[in-house]
Amino acid sequence: MENFAGGQEQVTNTCKQTGVVYAARLSVAPMMDWTDRHCRYFHRLMSRHALLYTEMVTAPALVRGGAVHLLDYNIEEQPVAVQLGGSDPKELAAATRVCVDRGYDEVNLNIGCPSDRVQSGTFGAVLMRDAALVADCAAAMKDASQGIEVTVKCRIGVDDQHPEDVLPNFLETVADAGVSRFAVHARKAWLQGLSPKENRDIPPLDYPLVHQMKAAFPDLHLSINGGITSLEEVQAHLQIMDGVMIGRAAYHDPASVLLTADQQIFGDRAPAKTAHDVVEAMYPYIDAQIASGARLHSITRHMLGLFNGRPGARKWRRVLSEGATRDGAGGALVAEALSHVSQQPTTETV
Repeated sequence: MENFAGGQEQVTNTCKQTGVVYAARLSVAPMMDWTDRHCRYFHRLMSRHALLYTEMVTAPALVRGGAVHLLDYNIEEQPVAVQLGGSDPKELAAATRVCVDRGYDEVNLNIGCPSDRVQSGTFGAVLMRDAALVADCAAAMKDASQGIEVTVKCRIGVDDQHPEDVLPNFLETVADAGVSRFAVHARKAWLQGLSPKENRDIPPLDYPLVHQMKAAFPDLHLSINGGITSLEEVQAHLQIMDGVMIGRAAYHDPASVLLTADQQIFGDRAPAKTAHDVVEAMYPYIDAQIASGARLHSITRHMLGLFNGRPGARKWRRVLSEGATRDGAGGALVAEALSHVSQQPTTETV
């Protein structure tokens, strides 16, 4: 009993790590301006098991700017991981300590974002050129993590790099620093000449290369990301990979990706919720958030795609888009929008 507190903390962190690895069979990618706390709460109502990520939070914003409000989340969101951006090992270590203190289940380092703002801060995808620095950052984060897992999200390469050479070297170098879980976006990032949006579509996907990395590094937990839009594709990738990370499809058509994910991907025998169930489960959250000063639009903007393909989906989107920004808008508006949507998932006609 002598070290009960410390022992209990170690047990708790071990349980967290085990839970996060299990949840990483399917994760929703960190997406700037999209995966905020309201989005994550909404997604969690659809899947109890999938791993959710914050938007990227820069280490300087936390350490120098004191912007800890960016880390706010609801306990119901867990398992939830925070993604950090940065390239200074000491600053990332300090930011990691802040994240651990806030109770996050995982701290992820962004080595994939291609935006100009990220490049000017010398972090994100540009760091694919400096695996040694990424390893130093990851090692510092691990030292500060108190047993919470530190992971990395990366691309297969940037610009004129040859991914078949760069990616295995990157994984080996960073794994030697103690990172055992990676999410690999199966596209290059072109840092010159393509916008961030174009970088999500134009560079060709190379799933076979990422699959080869699992064979080359069997002891690493590797998730694949990029262009994956359905649970059928998830199941196909899981024949080879440890996990699959879905981005835009989970945001724009969340029902098709998340409503039956627990049953299809995690083997959960509990019945799946319907999309109507999810909306109704959001009412108490909406009421509480509005009472705390939130605007309805900040919540419902993440819900617009829930009924894609169903009769009434256009009316659902229109009612929320036009009404949620008005003063006093609340749960009653959402209920009105819901009344226009069919309970049946029939393809909507024009």
